[in-house]
Amino acid sequence: MGAHWSVFADAKAAAEACGAFIVARLEETLSGKDYATLALSGGASPKPMFEWLASRRFPWQQVHFFWVDERAVPPTDPKSNYRLAAESFLMPIKAVQRNVHRIHTELMPEVAARTYADEIRDFFGLGSGEMPQFDVIHRGLGPDAHTASLFPGEPLIDDRQGIAAAVHIEKLASWRVTLLPGPLTSAKTTVALTAGADKAEAVRAVFREPCDPKRYPGQLAARTAIWFLDPAAARLIEAE
Repeated sequence: MGAHWSVFADAKAAAEACGAFIVARLEETLSGKDYATLALSGGASPKPMFEWLASRRFPWQQVHFFWVDERAVPPTDPKSNYRLAAESFLMPIKAVQRNVHRIHTELMPEVAARTYADEIRDFFGLGSGEMPQFDVIHRGLGPDAHTASLFPGEPLIDDRQGIAAAVHIEKLASWRVTLLPGPLTSAKTTVALTAGADKAEAVRAVFREPCDPKRYPGQLAARTAIWFLDPAAARLIEAE
């Protein structure tokens, strides 16, 4: 796949390196304009990254925060990606509320997706068919090679026109709202943070298998992404 990846001592080191890279890219962005955009993901891996980011002295009031995807739960639910980021990152830095563009998944999934897409269009001033260009998108990778909430076999992986959509994850019997391939592949910078032995096969597939995002959604923008891995996640590609 030609992806750029680095392996760090452990999951915490990978998370902090990813955070440092995000800060560097945001600094570059803010050297040329008044604000920057950062789209966040959830899961277990980013918590130490969020905590590291929260400890940095940075003009966070100039950053607008978005989400790559969200579970169909209220923002107070322990499973909420927003809640994870809010508690470990946004609250400690006292993020400006008008800069926090969460997905309103207390609404019905289809309504939440439509509302989120409309907010993104308004924020970026998009015309018909145009895609937002986030300055930085932070993504993860699931053990089945899913990314965002695009799971293997999902028909929406072929959608390059939409911005966000509601998706029903059959094997989890749950709804989510996710950014679609258009925004995911249009970002100026994509960072992928992946840790854990259960991700090793997914990492190998993303990097080594022929490009087939329908089978390995993590391959979306994989060639241009900067990957931050711990030794467990990188085990199969390092062994080659």
